Amino acid sequence: MLQVCEHDLSCSNRPIFHLPLLFKGHDVIMHLKQGVVNTLIDMEERMDLGLKGKVALVTGSSRGIGKEVATELLKEGAKVVLNSRNASEIESVKLELVQQHGVSENDVLGISADLRSDAAVKKMVEEAVHTYGTIDILVNNAGIFEAKPFDQIPSDDYLTFYDINVVGSVRATLAVLPHMLRKKWGRIIMMASENGPQPDPMMIHYNLTKSALINLASSLAKAYGSSGILVNAVSPAFIGTPGVEEMMNNGAAAEGIRFDQYIKKFQAENRPNIKLGRMGTMKEVSAIVAFLCSERASFINGANFRVDGGSVGCVN
Repeated sequence: MLQVCEHDLSCSNRPIFHLPLLFKGHDVIMHLKQGVVNTLIDMEERMDLGLKGKVALVTGSSRGIGKEVATELLKEGAKVVLNSRNASEIESVKLELVQQHGVSENDVLGISADLRSDAAVKKMVEEAVHTYGTIDILVNNAGIFEAKPFDQIPSDDYLTFYDINVVGSVRATLAVLPHMLRKKWGRIIMMASENGPQPDPMMIHYNLTKSALINLASSLAKAYGSSGILVNAVSPAFIGTPGVEEMMNNGAAAEGIRFDQYIKKFQAENRPNIKLGRMGTMKEVSAIVAFLCSERASFINGANFRVDGGSVGCVN
């Protein structure tokens, strides 16, 4: 017998009542308030994101968040196209996913392609479509970052960051768009960052690209929403990726303290709004990405989802 406070259901009074739960197969029958409200939930259907058989291209998926997103989509039954500039690295990841998650080799395709090249991106998408027939989902995850004071950033670096982080996403989107328009269904995710709405003074060249990706998502949502193509951004903050952990390790070594001590120090000084006392995990990011790629997110378009532990200190 589970006790629930009615206050948790936004009622004005706070008496305690009992909530009996009857499990029968996948069904959960919930009786609230002496049987006045009876709700039948098919648990299996509720958990199905409707991604079985969908084809997803995840750029920059040989490591970090991109790899975690690819893994999550595979678990949900999608066929996944992995992408990296390094051919051997992407094949290694493909083998790892097949061995660890019990999926067929036919469900994972690894393609090396440099997103700075129009021709390479076009060829990548053509190969994916030749293999799977279409592309339903695009996760624009590929990107670069670094921390550097403004007066030490060469002007050419701005062009490099913009070409990879923003124009690379534009190239991939342009290449998959005809296939989504043909089916009148598609999901496109721009992997942005807290640095978009909340710029970091030590990463100005990076900040600009992430603001642009949020704007790009909103712009494309307006342009193609009526065609069944939903476009959203996801903005993580202080996630335990290999790149961030490397930064934390370097910082700890420079100050002569332990890794965990440096994380707490860094968080207190640089991310004071994160009250959870830890870094986020890549799984916490991939979960929201998978949802936004799914049938369940059918009325979400042009939004920016912050997976930041409260780091960004504004209402929206």
